[in-house]
Amino acid sequence: MKDIYLAGGCFWGLQKFFDCVDGVIETEVGYANGISENPSYREVCSGRTGFAETVRIKYNESVIPLRGILELYFKVIDPTVKDRQGNDKGTQYRTGIYYVDLQDKEEIILFIQEQQKHYSSQIVTEVFPLKNFYPAEEYHQKYLDKNPHGYCHLGSDAFETARNYNCHSQDDVLKKLSKEQYGIMVKGYTEPPFSSEYVENDKEGIYIDAATGEPLFSSFDKFDSKSGWPSFTKPISDDAVSKKTSSPFGTATVTEVRSGSGDFHLGHVFNDGPQDRGGLRYCINGSALRFISSEDMEKEGYGYLIPYMEKRRIDKL
Repeated sequence: MKDIYLAGGCFWGLQKFFDCVDGVIETEVGYANGISENPSYREVCSGRTGFAETVRIKYNESVIPLRGILELYFKVIDPTVKDRQGNDKGTQYRTGIYYVDLQDKEEIILFIQEQQKHYSSQIVTEVFPLKNFYPAEEYHQKYLDKNPHGYCHLGSDAFETARNYNCHSQDDVLKKLSKEQYGIMVKGYTEPPFSSEYVENDKEGIYIDAATGEPLFSSFDKFDSKSGWPSFTKPISDDAVSKKTSSPFGTATVTEVRSGSGDFHLGHVFNDGPQDRGGLRYCINGSALRFISSEDMEKEGYGYLIPYMEKRRIDKL
């Protein structure tokens, strides 16, 4: 049995992926190669501890060798992106290979040199001996087993690399939707005005994709548009949503708003928002959203956004 420690963005998806690989005996998520002791998830998310979200992988090398582990790992990361994987940004989401057996170092370096031939950009995945590793809080362990519809940054092409691995399959997501949500998010219907509880919701927190759990909007960007639908001046990040412009009736042009990774219909964006806040109004169907209050963000798995919310709160003062 051997151990290798891999950092590759959010550790929820990476753990689930390797749990489905033949020859992997045990996995554990935690924080590796930082500068403090026993860090909390919130401290790691601050970006000040130097830790990376990491998966400890114990494997049987007679079933799957180290090279096999590395080949699978490179199928589910972008090794040319620094401090980011998918929608997750920050130093804790960097990619890294941390070895405990000095004999593994040469094999890892040679593997990366071979892989570099397939990339036009420089591979930035770091390779270091394991300096320290602290297991993450219990609710992070096997998170996607406990929360089958929880947020996962891995794309659908990655799911095919491990037999029987199915995180956020389209069928499972659609089964989760109510009839009303299906009509809105899949067929593009619009809910009646003032029908959503979120129209008048003034609590602090985030609004996520009701289907995938992807963070979409912050309460700090919500405003009362008097339109009858939850309205926001901007999404929580540039890639949280996508826009699609069309002229469905051959006259007026409308811009549809869809969730970034889930690609579900959310609503539309208009140019009649507050001018001092950018001038846009993201008019969103409440049924396409789920609200998570600030005090519940960590236990719901969105602790990495707490520093962002704290900064927004300070900026608002």
